[in-house]
Amino acid sequence: MKLLLSSNSTLHGEPYLQFCKNEINSFLANNNAKKVVFIPFAAVTFSYEEYLEKVQLGLDNNNIELTSIHAYDNKIEAIKTANAIMVGGGNSFKLLNEVYENNLVNCIQEAVKGGTAYIGWSAGSNLACPTIKTTNDMPIVCPPSFSALNFIPFQINPHYIHGNPPGHNGETREQRLLEFLEVNPTIVVIGLREGTMLKIDGNNIKLIGDRTARIFKYQSDFYELNSEDDFSSFLN
Repeated sequence: MKLLLSSNSTLHGEPYLQFCKNEINSFLANNNAKKVVFIPFAAVTFSYEEYLEKVQLGLDNNNIELTSIHAYDNKIEAIKTANAIMVGGGNSFKLLNEVYENNLVNCIQEAVKGGTAYIGWSAGSNLACPTIKTTNDMPIVCPPSFSALNFIPFQINPHYIHGNPPGHNGETREQRLLEFLEVNPTIVVIGLREGTMLKIDGNNIKLIGDRTARIFKYQSDFYELNSEDDFSSFLN
């Protein structure tokens, strides 16, 4: 499978997709992906058409035909005929719920396992995991299941940040992830910091970006890996 999974879409003070557009466009070009279907279902406070236009402007790529799944009557056929599937961020629960409602889980799995490139950021990266249980989002809707596309055997926590902001007395992100591991002890969680992404090509996986990723395992001290480190064990 060919996956590009980003923690986020935008860095503070930058235009939308600015930090990752070169990686996304190169990934599409390297996989000869000209027909790209965008899944905007994570959007909540703006329309799917607005989301599509925002992504088109952000990528600024005249070499691709980028359309949105919401515009198709036959959404399954749109997935089957795409060269790449792109899934935007927003609310992971709403995203997964609409993927289920439109009966897209199996066809997306079949397409990507058959070689269709997959790009996701934030909620779109959560969707590639076994479940969406390590999302940061509120469950504003209740999907039929928390089980997601299961392209990778580990969980991602996008927008990962350690510690607590001054004056905040709630649980830290580490505490919440340790709670997850307490009841899901066999699954590794990668805390993916903003400005970074994971690129997966078959059995090869690489961290892209200048910041480290934090690795969480059950009853183990968390540790940091950088872009020069070997992440291949997480695909086993």
